[in-house]
This record gives sequence, C-alpha cells and structure tokens, in this order.
Amino acid sequence: MTDTRTLVIERRFAHPPEKVWRALTEGSLVKEWLMENDFQPVVGHRFNFRAKPVPNWNGVIDCEVLIVEPNKKLSYTWGTLGLGSEVVFTLVPAEGGTLLRMEHSGFGADQENAYKGANYGWQRFLGNLERVVAGLQ
Repeated sequence: MTDTRTLVIERRFAHPPEKVWRALTEGSLVKEWLMENDFQPVVGHRFNFRAKPVPNWNGVIDCEVLIVEPNKKLSYTWGTLGLGSEVVFTLVPAEGGTLLRMEHSGFGADQENAYKGANYGWQRFLGNLERVVAGLQ
C-alpha cells in the first residue's frame, strides 16, 4: 500500500446546510463555482468536469459519485490522480450556518506538485462557492 496525502480545507458559511448543499449538487450552480459539468447527485453516476485544455492536460476530469447524503455528505472520485483519488464534502450545522469540510485524498508521495496545485485550486474554488451560496435565494 502506497502512502498517500489528503488535502483538508474547512470553511464556515453563514448559511444553512440546505443552501450549501444546493450549490454542491445542482449542476448549473457547480458550474458557477467549480467547472462545466454533467454532475447529478446519484450514487454511481459517472460524470466529468471540463475546463479549458492546457499543455499536458485535456481539460477533462472523469468522476463517479460515491456517496450522497442530502445536506450532510457528498463524495466522488477525482479522475486525474488515478485510482484512490476522492473528494468528500461534509456539511455540519454550526451556530449561524454551516461548517463545510472538503477532503481531497489520494495524493501519492511523488505528487507534491499535484498536491500543491490542488490546495491552490480548492482554496479558489471554495471562495467561489461562498460567493455562489451567498447569492442563492
């Protein structure tokens, strides 16, 4: 078994879990904060995220939904890192809103640049998520 690292980022939202959940699971909203997608919150659904291609990357991330617990937990595979890469969002009601915990696991010892890139990317994505959630009715 290869040792892997997990990126963990926590953010507090001044909104109820139901609002944060919508932004995590409605494809049109996910597009606003993350990437173009064909996501559906259905266990076993295979989907992809699409971004502008860059040298050495076609811009496509193949994923599969693993866990859907409405307003509590969402998990899917994250294809670019190979087997064992998974993203898990956990929502916990907190005073005045929601604590969101994002874990991206499966970074191998030889993937330091990918880990650093993911940290940068997820910080930016979660900042966008906050903006999207704040704009929901």
